[in-house]
Amino acid sequence: MISYTELKKGTIILLNNDPYEVVDTKFVRMQQRKAVVQSKLKNLKSGKVIDKSWQASENIEEADFQKQEITFIYSHKGEFWFQEKGNPQNRMMVPEDAIGDNANFLKPQTDVTAYILEGEIIKIVPPIKVEVEVTEAPPAVKGNTAQGGDKMVTVETGAKVTVPLFINQGDIIRINTETGSYVERVEKN
Repeated sequence: MISYTELKKGTIILLNNDPYEVVDTKFVRMQQRKAVVQSKLKNLKSGKVIDKSWQASENIEEADFQKQEITFIYSHKGEFWFQEKGNPQNRMMVPEDAIGDNANFLKPQTDVTAYILEGEIIKIVPPIKVEVEVTEAPPAVKGNTAQGGDKMVTVETGAKVTVPLFINQGDIIRINTETGSYVERVEKN
């Protein structure tokens, strides 16, 4: 059990026997009332986000999950296939809704961390930074820098990323998977 003050972004708790990830928390104290923690929780099975307020007297059950390093192999029709690291015979399928937005940054042979609760993968966490190739990039138009000089490109995983104007098709770029934003261009070997 954890106290309501220990709720932090990324904490995984059990609520009504379902795993929830804390998306956001805010400590609120109203006049002449007890302090509460307002939180946004994401159900890791359904993907639904709910609001919940916690009082000091409430007990919060932290989820007892295991972490395991696994390797992404491929995706097909909403199914994402992984294998146990170092054991290609042990494969597992994870539905797209369990992966969420992280699916935008998975490419074959990427090692990820799986959160496993009661034998079921409830969450996939990719590396914080990944390198991907730009597959579609509109040309930079001279004199088009009044709005900051950004353009939208498509990368090999299908994700759309805002990048500086000097990025071209075929470039390798590094992306922060937590924010989905461009970090830097990677020099080709």
